[in-house]
Amino acid sequence: MTTRVLTALDPGVEAQVATAVGGVREATIARRCVDLADLLASAEAGLGDVALVSAGLRGLGRDDVARLAASGARTIALVTGEEDEARVRQLGIAGVVRADASVADLEAALTAGGAEWAAELGLLDDAAGAGVPTPHGAPVVPQQPPAPEPAEGRITAVWGPTGAPGRTTIAVNLAAELAAAGASVILVDADTYGASIAQVLALLDEAPGVAAAARAGDLGTLDLPALSRLAPEVLPRLRVLTGIPRPDRWPEIRAASFEEVLRLSKLLAEHVVVDCGFCLEDDEELSYDTRAPRRNATTLITLESAEQVVVVGSGDPVGLQRLVRASQDLGGIPSGRPLVVVNRVRASAVGADPQARIVEALGRFAGMEDLHLVPEDRETLDRLLLQGRVLAEGAPRSPAREAIRALAARVAPERFGQAETPARRRRHR
Repeated sequence: MTTRVLTALDPGVEAQVATAVGGVREATIARRCVDLADLLASAEAGLGDVALVSAGLRGLGRDDVARLAASGARTIALVTGEEDEARVRQLGIAGVVRADASVADLEAALTAGGAEWAAELGLLDDAAGAGVPTPHGAPVVPQQPPAPEPAEGRITAVWGPTGAPGRTTIAVNLAAELAAAGASVILVDADTYGASIAQVLALLDEAPGVAAAARAGDLGTLDLPALSRLAPEVLPRLRVLTGIPRPDRWPEIRAASFEEVLRLSKLLAEHVVVDCGFCLEDDEELSYDTRAPRRNATTLITLESAEQVVVVGSGDPVGLQRLVRASQDLGGIPSGRPLVVVNRVRASAVGADPQARIVEALGRFAGMEDLHLVPEDRETLDRLLLQGRVLAEGAPRSPAREAIRALAARVAPERFGQAETPARRRRHR
C-alpha cells in the first residue's frame, strides 16, 4: 500500500525533500501544501496518510497536531538539531526525521517508522527486542529498559450547577486543607464563564495563569519549570494557576493544550484541584464547525480526567433542585467517583434542623445518601474574602472549615492521620 504524504516544508529544503520522497518506493507526495491552513484542509479532506512538516512551520501548535491525528494523518517533523527535536516532541509529535536523512531513513519514517511506529501500529511482537527484522527489513535495535515514569498526582474536579453554589469557595479551601495536611497541591481555575480564584486569594488579576500555560502548551514550550513559574505558591505546598481575567478570552484555551496543562500539573503536584465551569453542553453539537474552539472543553476534559468529582450544590430549595438535575446530567459523562457537597446549609432557607431535612429530601427524591454538608458562615467568609485568606488561615475553628476539612479527608485519606501544622501565608503582590 502506497503511503500518501502531505508536505508543509520550508522553501529551502522543500525541493530536496521532495526528491528524497520520490526515491521511496512505497510513498508518494499527494500534495505540497503552502502553509498550515492548506495542510489542515488537505488532511481533513482525507488526501494524506502522513503529514511531513518543518519543525518551524509557522503557526503549528499542539491543537493542530491533534487535528491532523483526528483526520487520520500521522505527523512527522523534519528537524535540524536537538532544539528542534525537543520542541516538536513537546507538541506531541513522536515521528522525527533529520533534514539530512538518507532515503532509507526517510522510507523507514514514512512507511512504518522503524521500531517506534511499528510498535504503535502493532506490527511487532515481544521478540522484536532481540533484533528481529521488521516487516520492512530494518533491524530493530534492542532497547534499554525504560526509565521509571515519575509519580503522577490525582485530579479532583470541583463542579456544580449554575447559580453560584460556592464551587470556588469549596475548591480554594479544599486545596488549602490538602496542602495543610502535607500534600503538594496545584489549584487550577478552569472556569471559562466566571474565573474568580485570583480575586478570592487577592492575587494580581494580570497574572498569566491558565491562558499563558495553554498558549505555551500549544507552542510546545510548556514544561515543568515553565508551569512552576506560571503557578506561584500562595501557601506552603499550594500553587495556583489563575483563570482567564475576562470571559471573552475563552478561545485562548484549546482542548489539546489544556490536556497538556493537566498532564504536567499531575507531574508537578500530588493533587490537582480544578475549579470547573457549570456548563456541560458539548459545543460541537451547537456548531457546524466541529473543529472550532469549545468553550466547555476545559470542564468536560477535567471531568473525564478526574479521579474524583466534588459536586457542589446550594442548601436552599432552588439550589437543591438544580443539584438533583445537574447530577443526572453528570451521569452521562464518564467521570470519576462523585462526592456530593451541599454548601451554605442554613435554617433560614429550609426550616428547622436543616441538615436532617436536606439529607431526607435528597435521599428520598434523588437517592443521594453519602452527603457532605457545609454550614453557612457568611460573615466569616465575607471577612476572609476581603482579606484574601482561606478558612484554615483566618478562621480555623469555623464550622464551615471543619466540614471542608472532613471533605479533604475523603479526597486524601492517607494524609489525615498526621498532625496538621499551621502554615504562615506567603503573599504574592
